[in-house]
Amino acid sequence: MERPELPLPQLHAFVVLAEELHFGRAATRLGIAQPPLSQQIRRLEDKVGYALFSREPGKIGLTSAGRELLPAARHALTDLAEGLTAAREAGSGRAGRLRIGFAASLALTVLPGLLRTFRERFPAVDLDIQEMTTTPQLAALRERTIDIGLLREPPTHDADLGFKTVLTEPFVAVLPSPHPLTAQRTVRVEKLAECPFVLLPRAVGPPLYDQITNLCTAAGFTPQVTQHAVEWQTVCALVETGLGVSLAPESIRRIRLKGVAFRGIEPGTTRTRVAVAWRKNDANPLVLRLLAALNQDPPGRP
Repeated sequence: MERPELPLPQLHAFVVLAEELHFGRAATRLGIAQPPLSQQIRRLEDKVGYALFSREPGKIGLTSAGRELLPAARHALTDLAEGLTAAREAGSGRAGRLRIGFAASLALTVLPGLLRTFRERFPAVDLDIQEMTTTPQLAALRERTIDIGLLREPPTHDADLGFKTVLTEPFVAVLPSPHPLTAQRTVRVEKLAECPFVLLPRAVGPPLYDQITNLCTAAGFTPQVTQHAVEWQTVCALVETGLGVSLAPESIRRIRLKGVAFRGIEPGTTRTRVAVAWRKNDANPLVLRLLAALNQDPPGRP
């Protein structure tokens, strides 16, 4: 299909004249004199190849060609106006699409409050939320398939990515309800030395995995990991069946399973960090808006 080359001023003049059916009133609405208006209409008719208006002394009307063109001209002008508005909203960071990756456990802590605050401030922004663990998030940021990451234990330094800690929390022991250690308010980590462990695979988040195993090493033993699960919900479900115990971030307490008990641990000084991650060179105004929202309303503890 041939792409028409119709100047917008000519289309605008045509629509206004079609609505007024009077050159004087149309010229007044357009803020121009009648001769330039007549010239624009003539040029448009030359483009179309047919008269758009019938002209009689003291009276004009739309021709059949003019009646056919009018809806398309209105539609084109409306689409352009809406497109300009959308472009300005996106350029200013008030609209557009923001892709966010998040670790599943953060749906229990940081994520709900952050999304609620952001949506209240920028309701026109389309949020694309994707659940993924830390290592895939870092890869997705570099591959530009997400714009923001919410993850645990970010790297201490990265040349391409920026990180901001938004929350820290201690670890808890995850035990099957019948386990003898549930009788205690807190559990010393060395008491878990003889228990099989259920943990996330190291590949999905090496720093967090190492934090947990280091807790055990500091207590004098190497955990015997007999089961792996990618999500904390599944870890807790496996603990409930009696397949083992686990050490997990404190927010995992919010996973409600009747057969699982959570207890604080001793020593309890080790904390896991939750951070927002982004590309340092990302000029997307939506990313900057979300980071600004974090600075104004940092997430609280779970």
